[in-house]
Amino acid sequence: MQVEELEFYNRLLDYSNILYLCHRNADPDAVSSAFALSEAVGGTVGLVDGCNRVASLLIDKLNIDVVENPDPSQYDITLVVDTSTSSQLNDIKLGKYCVIDHHATTALIDNAEFYLHRHATSTAEIVFDILRIMGAPIMRRTALGLLTGIITDTGHFKHASSDTFRTVSEIIETSGVEYAEVLEMMASTPQDISMRIAMLKCATRANIERVDDWLVVDSHVNSFGGAASSMFLNIGADVALIGTSRDRNVRVSGRAKRDAVSSGVNLGKIMEDISSNYKGTGGGHAGAAGIDVVADMDVIIQECRKRIRTILQGKPNPSICEAIKEDSE
Repeated sequence: MQVEELEFYNRLLDYSNILYLCHRNADPDAVSSAFALSEAVGGTVGLVDGCNRVASLLIDKLNIDVVENPDPSQYDITLVVDTSTSSQLNDIKLGKYCVIDHHATTALIDNAEFYLHRHATSTAEIVFDILRIMGAPIMRRTALGLLTGIITDTGHFKHASSDTFRTVSEIIETSGVEYAEVLEMMASTPQDISMRIAMLKCATRANIERVDDWLVVDSHVNSFGGAASSMFLNIGADVALIGTSRDRNVRVSGRAKRDAVSSGVNLGKIMEDISSNYKGTGGGHAGAAGIDVVADMDVIIQECRKRIRTILQGKPNPSICEAIKEDSE
């Protein structure tokens, strides 16, 4: 059952032992959202399968207590945070659970006791609305966490909306935390040499396709697929698809620039549609999504590329058009 923020909070109060469960390789949005709710309502933050570098830094800097690989059966209810598919939880048995999420599609809501699912650029923004309605004070640690979650999930505000900025402004105003503090904390994240090696290897394997004035890139890597796809956008791609595989289990991480999204590319919908043909899971946002299936990695990437190609063919790239206009003036 879909509920609003106030009812979501009131329903949580019916439980005394809550597990706030984050998806595998949890990001700052998931960790900060789980932490903020655990501080306000009580409960335990759980990591189903580790977290990424920035989330690890957040846990360390904010001294967040987390439980690795928790058993949901040991809790009254599990609140699944910032997660759209069961595969992101390694298909663990949840038992009684509820959901809070912001992704375009969230398959987990089907069997949830109750859920709060609405469009936002991060789950942290929804959590802040809950805290605001509760009248809960926004403490320093909570504010630092939520701001980090919002900044990272919006790609440092590249995918932000006017609501995003309003929320950030409210968090800063009510907590007293300065934006520069968050940036300084994030800048202290150490560079993992294994990640740097993976990025370089991924770049050497890149396949580049030009679709009119658009560049679609794909590659593969053993890990850090999401980071690799973002890297390709930073160095010139309009859409990037990065595959990782283990045995026959395949994951493709996709990223698309705003211009590609504005021109009709919706990676979340593309991944969801393709995954249904393979009895897998897929989804996410228009500009950032993933698919998990048992299949041949090259086949899945080619299916994604075909759909992206069909959408972009014949459509002008606004960035290229603007550059041509400036050169002619």
